[in-house]
Order: sequence, then C-alpha cells, then structure tokens
Amino acid sequence: MSAPPISPIPTYDRFIEPLLRLFASRPEGVPAREAHEAAADALGLDAAARQQLLSSGAQLVYKNRAGWAHDRLKRAGLSDSPRRGWWQLTEAGRCFVAEHAGPLSAEQVATLAMSHIDTRLLRPVAADAGEAGDDEAVVQPVASPEERLGLALEEIRRAVVAELLDTLATVTPAFFETLVLDLLHRMGYGANRADLQRVGGSGDAGIDGIISLDRLGLEKVYVQAKRWQGTVGRPEIQAFYGALAGRNAKQGVHIANSAYMSRFGSASVNSVLQPPCLPILVPSAISNVLH
Repeated sequence: MSAPPISPIPTYDRFIEPLLRLFASRPEGVPAREAHEAAADALGLDAAARQQLLSSGAQLVYKNRAGWAHDRLKRAGLSDSPRRGWWQLTEAGRCFVAEHAGPLSAEQVATLAMSHIDTRLLRPVAADAGEAGDDEAVVQPVASPEERLGLALEEIRRAVVAELLDTLATVTPAFFETLVLDLLHRMGYGANRADLQRVGGSGDAGIDGIISLDRLGLEKVYVQAKRWQGTVGRPEIQAFYGALAGRNAKQGVHIANSAYMSRFGSASVNSVLQPPCLPILVPSAISNVLH
C-alpha cells in the first residue's frame, strides 16, 4: 500500500503573519526554535511535512522558510534578533500589529515579503535567520537566494545529463565500452587503467571488458556495457549470467545507459533504477547497487 502524499509546505511569505501574531503575543520575544514550531502549527503542517528537507539536505524546509519570513520582517523594521536565536517585535512592529489587528491582505503580505529585500540590516543576519526555502509569493513567485541557486544548479545538471545521454545514444559500441571502463577505473576498479581491458566486438560472448583486481590477474571482474533503448529486464540479465557462467566467473558488472527493471527473478534490486545513474549490478551480490 503506497504512503499518502505529503502536503506541500507553504512558501515563506505565508509564514510572515503567523510570526507577527506570535511575536505580538510574546512581547518579551521567543526562541527561534519555538517560533518555527508555532508558525508550523498555525499553518497546519503535519509531522510528515515537518520532516521534509531542502534539496541540499542541510535544513528542514519549514524552519528554513520561517527563517526567511523573519528575515523579511527584520528588513521591514518590524522584528529584531537582539541575541542569537531570539526573535521579537520592534516598537515599529508593535505599532504595525496594533494597526493591522485583522488578517493581512495578500498585497500587505507581498509588500512585507518583497519590498524590503534591498534594505541593509544594522547587524548581520543571524545564522538561524536566513537559510533558504523555495517560495512563491501570494502575488508573484518568489524564491530565497539559496533555493534560486539550488534550482539553477539542478536545471543545469539536468540539461547536462540529458545532453550526455543523447550523446551516448549516438556513439559507437567500442567508444561506449571504453567509456564504461574509464568510469569503472575512476570508481576504484583496478590499480591502473591498464588493468581494465576492452574485449568487446564480434564473438565477445557477452563480455565487453575484463578488470584485473590483483597484480597477477588472478581475480577478475567481467564487464558488459550496453547502450539500450528500452528497459533492461530479466532476459538481458540472465544472458549476462550465462556469459559469466561460460567463463566460470565469480564477479561481474553490467552497465547500461537506460533504466533497469526493479526485480530480476529471485535476485531483487529494491528500487527502480533510472538513467543517468548508469547503475552497476554485481551479480554475485545483486543487492550491491552502485549509483
């Protein structure tokens, strides 16, 4: 049974008003960690949503967005961090809340989120105040600096990956086999590049490369490197098993530039493997899947 979908976390502009109301109820100020949780409670975030991490894995998303909301309030002059990890309203903030007792309009929230970005703070932003989250404002999409950078890097990575896969689909089998051996050497197979030999070609019996793991060449790993249009399934893996058996081999590596099905008969791979990971299956220990 599949797990229920995780609710999306509101963008950082949505954290602004819950923080304002919390600070107004606690004029002496609140610890940042308490403000994170209070804002999450006000926005109805469940336990699963509170476990979501930024793409960098460096911080929980909801804490990140609460930090950016507080940063915007500070730039608007409505809140302050008199000491590290402590948030509270300024005198201007108390006046603002008194004048806006009702819910803030979308325009007011957008003004707080976007209109003071260039305002310089009198003291440096504390480490807990400005760590990213990806956001879309009420009026127009907004994103914190780290998230914009992360999204840009991810877009570049995907473009490079797509271009690489397109290129691999056009190279000759010999070039692809050599490339795979280069990759395996960079991953630590073989003491020297000369320990990895390409043997692919007509009559290769399903083996495209041989890796010597010791100086005498007594311990070998046999490689099959295939450019594949569809999903690599059980027949292809069984054929590779047969090629290994024909050489009485104990270790083998199968690499393709396409997706692998998630199960191969009785030997299980516990996740669906998609390009561009160039997944490597070691048949003598099939659970060892290197991404």
